[in-house]
Amino acid sequence: MPGRQITLAEVAQHAGVSLATASRVINGSTRQVSDPLRDRVLASADSLGYLPNASAQALARNSSSLVGLVVHDIADPYFSSIAAGVTRVAEDAGLVVVLGTTARKSERERELLSTLRAHRAKAVVMIGSRSTQRSATAKLADEIMAFTEQGGRVACVSQAKLPVDTVVPANRAGAKALAMALAKLGHRRFVVLGGPEELLTSRDRVSGFRAGLAESGVELPEKSIRYGEFTRDGGYDTVTELLAESTDATCVFAVNDVMALGAMAAMRAAGVRVPEDISVAGFDDIPTLRDVSPTLTTVRLPLEEMGARAAHMALSDHPTDEPRTVRIAAEVVLRESTRRL
Repeated sequence: MPGRQITLAEVAQHAGVSLATASRVINGSTRQVSDPLRDRVLASADSLGYLPNASAQALARNSSSLVGLVVHDIADPYFSSIAAGVTRVAEDAGLVVVLGTTARKSERERELLSTLRAHRAKAVVMIGSRSTQRSATAKLADEIMAFTEQGGRVACVSQAKLPVDTVVPANRAGAKALAMALAKLGHRRFVVLGGPEELLTSRDRVSGFRAGLAESGVELPEKSIRYGEFTRDGGYDTVTELLAESTDATCVFAVNDVMALGAMAAMRAAGVRVPEDISVAGFDDIPTLRDVSPTLTTVRLPLEEMGARAAHMALSDHPTDEPRTVRIAAEVVLRESTRRL
């Protein structure tokens, strides 16, 4: 009948074998089937146009061709660039990537990992900062242990706070180097857009920037650090408030590029010139910066490479007993948005 799905039982009948034998062949069971029987079953499946049941195959193999990709915010070019590296490696291995977003909610992160475990995903790559909430990290670690005990693998692009292979960007060192470079340009009065205070990425970048200024003989008062959303709108709103207060800062450092772009938009709306009136710097070197004017000073991370490294570890045929840590260096890139005083 047109549109009717062929069943495995029909394949078995056509091939003249038992349903169990057909299932072992089609679903990839570890139990051996002789080559002649295997060839008959596959020929019947092809002749009838049988479409294998992916869930049944996953159950038989205790694994599937799925790779989970869990990110905080796919609309942020930081995450989409890293995701591109993960996807490239997974697709080269003949696997299918399934995307889940968390909106930076730890509970959602656990829910997604649990769902991927139920679908017997082969591996999961998690991209995003850990938080200061130790209980949330502990609960996520428990879910990861359940996933790996089932035979799956997990890798992260984050801080090395979980019992998995982790790609660790040089957040603190990169921010420190940027602060020292800006101090060399003559800047002494800064405002830092710090992002969400509970995210370790925010804290690492703020503390690194503060350390770089201190090493340059510049103090960063606590009141000069403004915490807010890790988004373009977060940067826009914070800088709009800052300009209303008639700030005397000569430079604004946003702990990620999308916040820096929001900051520049707020300044443009208020008639404040970048960098003539206030300099602006970001962090990450997201691809969209190539279309921004003035070009943004930032700290460059090899985002797509970070994703590829994490995927290679998650899909490695030679896993290690102890979690591996790959540290990624950062590079300061001075551009038009910061000027010498």
